[in-house]
Amino acid sequence: MSLDIFNNFYKGKRALITGHTGFKGSWLSIWLHELGAEVIGIGLDPYSEMDNFVLSGIGNNIRADIRADIRDVERMKQIFKEYQPEIVFHLAAQPLVRLSYDIPVETYQTNVMGTINILEAIRSTASAKVGVMITTDKCYENKEQIWGYRENEPMGGYDPYSSSKGAAEIAISSWRRSFFNPEEYEKHGKSIASVRAGNVIGGGDWALDRIIPDCIRALEAEKPIEIRSPKAIRPWQHVLEPLSGYMLLAKKMWENPTEYCEGWNFGPRAESISTVWEVAEKVVNEYGRGEIRDLSDPNALHEAKLLMLDISKAKFYLGWEPRMNIDQTIALTTDWYKEYRTSQVNALCIRQIKEFLNTRCQQ
Repeated sequence: MSLDIFNNFYKGKRALITGHTGFKGSWLSIWLHELGAEVIGIGLDPYSEMDNFVLSGIGNNIRADIRADIRDVERMKQIFKEYQPEIVFHLAAQPLVRLSYDIPVETYQTNVMGTINILEAIRSTASAKVGVMITTDKCYENKEQIWGYRENEPMGGYDPYSSSKGAAEIAISSWRRSFFNPEEYEKHGKSIASVRAGNVIGGGDWALDRIIPDCIRALEAEKPIEIRSPKAIRPWQHVLEPLSGYMLLAKKMWENPTEYCEGWNFGPRAESISTVWEVAEKVVNEYGRGEIRDLSDPNALHEAKLLMLDISKAKFYLGWEPRMNIDQTIALTTDWYKEYRTSQVNALCIRQIKEFLNTRCQQ
């Protein structure tokens, strides 16, 4: 199976990724590099020496591995001017709900003003034709409803992280109307979309307060897995699922720039929506050992209990749909953590991309 499901579209394209040192960004960098794209990465230092970005060595393979802060708009414009990107994937963010309670101002500066700075860099760079702005499923005003949120539903957010992403979505919409209006495409020549994914899991993520890294750290230390929100329900998906959607969308935007410049959901099927406790149980089963403890605290900081995305739009208009169910997702994720110490990690990631593309969701 070839890694290229995009008919050679990315070969030779200049693709800039913000947040390339992060979990999703590292996987996107690896995939685009394998497709022959010239990848320019802008990011902060990786979270740890165990991160997928570090272990894969992808920073040594891409055209530019740049350390810079998206809150610095002049630096962003300077990098864009130097490297002349054609397609921009904006993933850089402060991505953690609980941390946003500790650093709310920095969360807003990064997630709202950082996003605006990238939009401004796109605006000032003639070569930039497509901007895919990544936010989150938590950008919606969450009513804990049992059906999925559609792209036209209100933005909101209870905690600083979620609300910052809702605010970023409003800013993206404003910039699209004000400066990148599809009706005036001939003047500006740019197509801007925002994309929202569910809870993304996969190999090489070691961030705090995420269920898979928490499970693996406990398993490697031979300690019990401690679960603070066992009943929280999330739309789990492998990292490669939304990335395949982002890349497909960017191709469609390039080919038909005025048709796809809007908001898009890339979530899992309803069957993959599970509780945190169920996910931990599946990880233990795949890993082959471990125990789980319920540490739920009735006085804990507020986090959404139920959140789902409606992916009908992506299925009908892009022809995108998830390839894996929850069991396949956790199996592929756990395999990475079982192998990373003894494998060449870049080759491991490439093999997993091929496995993912060979997979068809088992109902």
